[in-house]
Amino acid sequence: MPDLALRNLGGAVVWTNDDLFAEVQNLLNTPPAEYRPATFGHKGQVYDGWETRRRREPGVDQAIVRLGAPGVVYGVVVDTSWFKGNYPPFVSVEAIAVEGIVSGEELAAADNWMTIVDKRPVDGDTRNPFRVDAKERFTHVRLTMHPDGGVARFRVHGRGVPDPKFFRYGHFDLAALENGGLVTACSNMFYSSPNNLLMPGRARTMGEGWETSRRRDAGNDWVQVRLAGRSRVSLVELDTSYFLGNSPGSATVRGRDGETGEWFEVLPRTQLLPDTRHRFVIDLDRPMTEARLDIFPDGGMARFRLYGTLTDDAEATLIEQWERGEA
Repeated sequence: MPDLALRNLGGAVVWTNDDLFAEVQNLLNTPPAEYRPATFGHKGQVYDGWETRRRREPGVDQAIVRLGAPGVVYGVVVDTSWFKGNYPPFVSVEAIAVEGIVSGEELAAADNWMTIVDKRPVDGDTRNPFRVDAKERFTHVRLTMHPDGGVARFRVHGRGVPDPKFFRYGHFDLAALENGGLVTACSNMFYSSPNNLLMPGRARTMGEGWETSRRRDAGNDWVQVRLAGRSRVSLVELDTSYFLGNSPGSATVRGRDGETGEWFEVLPRTQLLPDTRHRFVIDLDRPMTEARLDIFPDGGMARFRLYGTLTDDAEATLIEQWERGEA
């Protein structure tokens, strides 16, 4: 599951009651936390994470995160890497769904937060994963340290669930994470996650794409994506930006209607150039719910876009689910 809170996806920490020792925004940085010993600033050892002062009175320290892609949360990770004598002994996590743009102060004062992870013990210098069973759509999560300490990274894994009103204004990217697209299978993700293919914006480095290991057999690598809903695709984008000596030689795109439907051709096998944004207009009046990108034989891809529109029945279903509060 992708991390819905990543800065690259639009996530941000919008409120905290304390980050004296280490800035709270570090929680959402994409790379793993780093540590350089004996790097002292005016406030002490510099940490790549969030660290609060030592509490001398009852209370807790909290941070509120706006999800870059609102959606259903399936699990969270409270990563205390490099925090050994200063990690919180317990944490809890709550979530909330709000309409529009709300300030951090308003969110902190809200009384309708839902607990998705009860107060639980954590270990220091460890990735602490917690499963979440809630099925509701959330826009923000709140991490609480009991009573204080440091956390390096906070990951919120789930499935994006956008407001269907944004689907009513023409073509949009049916595969995007923020629109409900989801990687469901992948042949190889040795160097980087296939979720990177569905991130917003252009990749800025090779590390922001999907790259496989080198194949030494006659096969090829592939990734499968569930789309925002049953839809018709009219434009395919295969972006190999920043992949120079390791871009695929060619690629195909197929689609299917339903998990048991037969795969059909969307884009025939097409040669690709390194470091290039390829765009193909598709003349195909056939609905699909899933897409499969095959690259030959291996290599890296920066972005995979499938622009089109939802079918009338898919749009009606999403609106009905939204109005019933289902996600």
